[in-house]
Amino acid sequence: MNLRVAVVGGGTGGLCLAHGLVRAGVEVAVYERSRTRTERLQGYRVHIDPHGAAALHECLPPDAWQRFVAATGESAHEFAFVTEQLRELAVMREPDAADPAKAHHSVSRISLHQVLSAGLEGILWYDKEFVRYEAGPKDVTLHFADGTTASADLVIGADGANSRVRAQFLPHANRVDTGIVTIIGKAPLSGSAGRFTAGPVYVVAPPGCGMFTAPHLSPEVAVNDETAGVDPVLFDNTGSYVTWAYGARNLPADLSELDGAALRSLVLDLIRDWHPDLARLVSDSPEGTVSRLPILTSVPVRPWPSGPVTLLGDAAHSMTPFRGIGANTALRDAQLLCRKLTSGRAARVAVAEYEREMRKYADKAVRTSARSADQFVSGSRLGRALTRTMFRTLGAARKLRR
Repeated sequence: MNLRVAVVGGGTGGLCLAHGLVRAGVEVAVYERSRTRTERLQGYRVHIDPHGAAALHECLPPDAWQRFVAATGESAHEFAFVTEQLRELAVMREPDAADPAKAHHSVSRISLHQVLSAGLEGILWYDKEFVRYEAGPKDVTLHFADGTTASADLVIGADGANSRVRAQFLPHANRVDTGIVTIIGKAPLSGSAGRFTAGPVYVVAPPGCGMFTAPHLSPEVAVNDETAGVDPVLFDNTGSYVTWAYGARNLPADLSELDGAALRSLVLDLIRDWHPDLARLVSDSPEGTVSRLPILTSVPVRPWPSGPVTLLGDAAHSMTPFRGIGANTALRDAQLLCRKLTSGRAARVAVAEYEREMRKYADKAVRTSARSADQFVSGSRLGRALTRTMFRTLGAARKLRR
């Protein structure tokens, strides 16, 4: 295949796509702004659902797929809904999937990035900060901050929610602030973690706020290399832990000035009347893992004319984290775009088909995640009461749970 593809951004979706294209014999280069592989890694878990697992299985070479499976934590198939006093409302249980390509997985973001970035020597280029592109009559020229350029027949913006490719390509495609602010942290797993090890827990809290926890039970043999010496807290992908997030719309506006210790103290004050196990989870989190995350979401835009530039993942459809589907939607993009580009169709026809199909599921994902964010911090007492009643009903009815 004579197609030359340039991927701007070496994140989950961009690297998955690169592997798929390489396997199909397509010439591809990935340009990542980080100076090294360990510069901007985050130390939290990511949930890979069956959509994401299928995409990784299809795009990765067999040995990389096996490394991914080996790096995933022990799967917890229980999802609990509880009150702020940890009174159980409902527990949903997902049956085990025999095929890993059709299963749910918990994986350290560090381990996932290690798997995806391996085997791309001469393809993945670091310290390449994208500045702009120029579309010419024959190809597209990319300009980087170091003064160098590169050319390609197709440029794919996979450079995240603050995508520079999108800013030039679709300047009217904005993200909006939901008004929700979350404070997130990571507590090393211990005997005090209690029910938080069984699976994700959704705390149906009093009106105006919400809390969510999710465990990562590290595999016996974890992927570990030079990241171990970078930061023993944020870059540890060999230990088990519980990630938590507290969110609300009425948090103080000056949170950006608070460090991890102050943010942790704020959450402890806000949940002082909740169950002690929730407070213990927060207090056990090292201050270096506690941070503030304002919640933004993209606004769907009308279909655009297809051409030699397209978008993937958060660059195309940034969504809130409240459904846990952002990374999986990016992987789904990578799978779909790889299929289209290797189908034998002309590149622009393939891109047009990809964009048309991608918008259908991505726009829906953006809407549902935004709706989940609103529900997470609902300020209505009646709404909270109805939600708790609904989950109690689900918890009591086996048929409804299934």
